[in-house]
Amino acid sequence: MAETIVDWNKLKTALDEARAQGKKVVFTNGCFDILHAGHIRYLRDAKKLGDVLVVALNTDRSVSEIKPGRPIVPEAQRAEVVSALEMVDYVTLFDEPTPYELIKFLMPDVLVKGGDWKVEEIVGSDIVPETHSLPYIEGMSTSAIIKKIQEMK
Repeated sequence: MAETIVDWNKLKTALDEARAQGKKVVFTNGCFDILHAGHIRYLRDAKKLGDVLVVALNTDRSVSEIKPGRPIVPEAQRAEVVSALEMVDYVTLFDEPTPYELIKFLMPDVLVKGGDWKVEEIVGSDIVPETHSLPYIEGMSTSAIIKKIQEMK
């Protein structure tokens, strides 16, 4: 089995090979801090849009810039958990606030985010041929889980 957690260069090589075989590459990104059923449903739906699913994870530094007090789970553990999911083909990390440079480098065929994003607001939608905002699953969020835990104290 090929390595699933890869750096940008290895990922680019793997995706170029997949495309040479006629496969469609789907890209999504996020923190995936505390994995929940909403994430699983979202990733399953994302995978259905192509053949190879790439999940780009914000590094710990990147998460802390956009979500103060987070992440809860360190990047190496988040990457390990996400890479173990059956629908995920590759995981890579990015240290910037947005994955724009990574998207530009990989040039996926399809870009996907959750329904809390409008298509035109999705980072990279200006350069990727196909962009989708999948339906948001109400009541399933990492922030809601954290809030519930805090309320239990």
